[in-house]
Amino acid sequence: MKQQALAAKRFGAVAQAYLTSVCHATGTDLARLTALAQALGQPVAIDLGCGAGHAAYALAQGGAEVTACDLSAEMLAVVREEALRRGLATLQTRQGAAERLLFADASLDLVVTRYSAHHWSYVPAALREMRRVLKPGGTLVVIDVIAPEAPVADTLLQTVELLRDPSHVRDYRVSEWSAMLEAAGFAAPAADVWDLPLEFNSWVERMGTAELRVRAVRDVLAKASEEARRHFHLGEDGSFRLDAAWLQTTLHAN
Repeated sequence: MKQQALAAKRFGAVAQAYLTSVCHATGTDLARLTALAQALGQPVAIDLGCGAGHAAYALAQGGAEVTACDLSAEMLAVVREEALRRGLATLQTRQGAAERLLFADASLDLVVTRYSAHHWSYVPAALREMRRVLKPGGTLVVIDVIAPEAPVADTLLQTVELLRDPSHVRDYRVSEWSAMLEAAGFAAPAADVWDLPLEFNSWVERMGTAELRVRAVRDVLAKASEEARRHFHLGEDGSFRLDAAWLQTTLHAN
């Protein structure tokens, strides 16, 4: 199965769980998105790889005319229902891939993606598309789990992510994001990093991870190096902390 189809199938099956997921439905970054939309003055925006739509709701609450975009039709159905329940009339949905955006050149003021890019088939292609659809002076915000710069901790993170979810591609390092953004024509981003605590059982249950894979994840974590254990604050119950980041850059006129 191709990567995009695999991601759509995996997340379509668990769409409702992501609507109620505490780590997705909460966070100071959501309030920051609302404030950003307010500061930009009713921007035309997209929430790319929207999942259950939490970033889109935050943007719409700030006055943005926002389109929530995702590969999964089931996720988009959840978003439409929730937007209606919240009375967010400026929120629309559109199905599609990050690597091929169905928007006109220089048509958007703001592109946001939150906890999605680590599932994309090819981030450099998606970044080129973001540059294409943004207006000169437009803003790009990437919010995602980031990998440690230390290889031993990076390897552990990618291993447990892939065991939990076969549609995982890569959590990128901040240095990798900076390089990819520069290659796509963006400036190096301003990066704010914070801890994202994850309780083990809800983390695997949310994704519907098979029991055999759950046992494999627990085994990998139990045998992690001391360096990696310290970095991820591994607990006795398997819970841990990841690094998440807000990466923001502005598209300048050529």
